[in-house]
Parts: sequence; structure tokens; C-alpha cells
Amino acid sequence: MKKYFSSYWIRSAFFSILQRFSVTLFGLINFIVLIRWSLTKEQMGTWSLFLAVTTIFETTKSGLLKNAHIRYVSSSDAKPEKSTIASSSLLINASISVVFITLIALFSDNVGTWLHAGTDLGTTLKWFIPGLVCMVFFSHMEAIQQSHLDFKGVFAGYIVRQFTFFALILGTALLHIPFSLPWLALGMSLSIALGTIVLTLYSRKYILGRFDPSKAWIKKILGYGGYIFGSGLLGNIFASVDQFMVASFKLSNVWVANYSAASKLNQVVDIPSYAAAEVLFPKVSKASAEEGTEKVRYLYEKMVAILMAFTIPTAIFVIIFPKFVILLIAGKNYMAAAPILQMYMITGILRPMQNQGANLLNSIGKARLCFIINAISLGGNLLINYICLSAIGFYGSAVGTMITCVLGAICWYFVIRKQIGAVLPSMARHIADYYKIFFTYAKGFLATQPSAK
Repeated sequence: MKKYFSSYWIRSAFFSILQRFSVTLFGLINFIVLIRWSLTKEQMGTWSLFLAVTTIFETTKSGLLKNAHIRYVSSSDAKPEKSTIASSSLLINASISVVFITLIALFSDNVGTWLHAGTDLGTTLKWFIPGLVCMVFFSHMEAIQQSHLDFKGVFAGYIVRQFTFFALILGTALLHIPFSLPWLALGMSLSIALGTIVLTLYSRKYILGRFDPSKAWIKKILGYGGYIFGSGLLGNIFASVDQFMVASFKLSNVWVANYSAASKLNQVVDIPSYAAAEVLFPKVSKASAEEGTEKVRYLYEKMVAILMAFTIPTAIFVIIFPKFVILLIAGKNYMAAAPILQMYMITGILRPMQNQGANLLNSIGKARLCFIINAISLGGNLLINYICLSAIGFYGSAVGTMITCVLGAICWYFVIRKQIGAVLPSMARHIADYYKIFFTYAKGFLATQPSAK
């Protein structure tokens, strides 16, 4: 693979994919423990809504700050300027979190009522406030690491964070201690705190020890990240709109648990895609400024190709054997999620093109265009989901999401083709090349194995 990727790609992709894999793996294991032995289906639905709300907030905030932080710090050689950028980013980070915490304190019970989750959702969100405070520093240290093209500390921080929460859940289950959703939120807060400590230790060499934000840099970060913030918010709502609409459309969040089961499994397919976005962003930003469209197109086509080389066979397997996968992971009580999973896997094949397309537009300074596309996609998704839910019922949201994603993929292809000239035949050739490389290595490996006598 050396002829395809430099040492930066190998090193960065290794830690970034490991980080993403660990997050999804531990999330899947935690999900299995909770769904099989710990939570009722109604509690599982409420917990899924809690995760959707908090994930939308954190990933949206990260979209506003991390990309701008990485772009400006990585392109600056002056330490005082780097300190000012980091300080300004931290101040914005903390301010947004204070606003969100205030909204939770005032309106979380109303959100629970709207989503038919009773008082449990509001209470769980309030118990997670310490975790939201810790996330300010966790996300800031993550941005510091990646702005210096260092992914090792991020991996270590996420491993500690995920393993701690897993140990708390497993220990509680083994000791037969009754589970409660507020306790889970508090345990998650503790895991984030420990992960933050580890991530900070790894980031010490990049921390200059000064807090000197400036109005100019605050304005510049918000100006750069404003459309990315809006685009990220719309994209994250899009990712969870099926669960929210099912919760509000039906009169019980038990229905949400089936969608959550399918979504958790669907996230496994997205591991390489989101990991690649973090590795690709600083490289494309630099290539856009220094090497032009040809290099940007090359990076995009190669990355989408290698991602689709992984996602296509995985998605096909799940589409053929959805009930086996659901039974293995969630259990027989969630077999109704099998058709949802099949539809999600169809969209999973197309997501690398969309995810990397959005990341590419942000990195080459086309954040406004990315925002417009995401706004249209979300509006279309809400309308199509509503129509399908009204006409089909329970599976309507999955059908609507699949239709929207297919239409969105077509739209994204033509947008990216216009912006950088990327074409499907070229990506298809790259995918074929990767499969040839894989089979060549596999054939060579098998040929070196001693035959059984």
C-alpha cells in the first residue's frame, strides 16, 4: 500500500480507524449488555433518545470548532498565534456548552413530553450535565492533537473513556445491581472525565500554558465555522430524524428501540468513513491551497474508493442475513428491526460518497454550499418520512430515510463532479484495483502456508 499512501496516511489512518473502531465496538458491546440483560424495551428507547440528543449537540459543536481549529492552527507557524486560536476556540466551546446546559435545565422535561418519554429523558439529561462540562475539555484537547497531525493521544483518550463506561456497565450487570438511566448518564460522565485526563496528558507538549483569546480570532472561527456548524447540525439531525419522528409519531418510545438496534449495527459500516474524514480534512485543506483541484480530486476518489471497497461486501452480507445479525446482537425481541437494518445497509453503501463529499466541501472553503445541500436534504427527509409514516406505519421512517439517502447520493455526486471533476468510472477503477491488491496479498499469503499432510 506504500505506493498509495504516505507515512502520514498509514500512521494517521491507523490511530483514527482504531479510535473509531473502539468507539463503535465498545458502543456495540454496551448496547448488547443493556439491551439483553439490563434495560426494558421502553428504557432502551429512552436511552436511545438521550444518546441522540447529546450526540447531536456534541458532534455539531465539534463541527463548528474542531475543523476551524485544525485548519488555522495547522497552517500557522507562530506559537503565540496558535495559542490565541486555541484559546478563542476554547472560549467558544465553553460558551456553547453553558447555553446547552441552561436549555437542559429549563426545557428537558418538555422535550421528554414531546417525544413521549415521560420524565425519564429530562432527568437523564440533567444527570449528564457533569459529562457535558468534561466534554468541553475533551473535545478541545482532541482538536489540539489533530491540529498537530497527531492521532495517538485521541485514540488513548477514547479507549480509556469507552473502556471505563463498559466496565461500569458490565460490573453493574454482573453484580445484579438494578440499572437506572440517570446512573448510566452519571457513569458516562465519569468515563468522559477519565478520558479527558488521559487526552490532556498526551497533549501537554502542544499546550502553551496561556489563555489569550481575541475578538478577531473568535470572529474568524465563527465566520469559518458558521456554515459548518449549521451544516453539522442539519446532518446530525438527519442521522437521528427517524428515531425522533417515530417517537413523536407513535405514542410510545418502545418503537424507538427497534430503530436504535438497526442504527447501532449500521454504525459499524460507517467506522472507516468517519475515521477517513478526520484524516482527510487537514490534507485536503492543504492540497486545496497548495496543489490545486487535481490533487483534491485524487485524494477524494482514492478515499471514497477504499471506503466503498470495505462497505460494499459488509452491506451485502447484512442485507442477505439481517435476521441472523439482529438475533446475534439484539436478540429475538428485536426481530422487527431486520427490515430496517436492510434498508439502512442500502444507504450504507452510498454514505462514503456523501460523507467525504461534505467533508471535502468544508475543507476547500465551500461550507455554504454544504450547508445548503444538508438543509435541502433534511427538509426532504422530514417531508418524505412524514408521508411514509402516514402511509406505511412503523417501517415508514426507514423507507423514507432510504429514499432520501438515495436521492441525496445522486445530488452529492453531481455537486462533487462539478466542483472537482470526480467521476464514478474513476472511483470504480480504484475499487477494482483495491480488490486486486487484496486478492493478490491473500493469494500470496495462502501460497506460503504449509499444506496439511
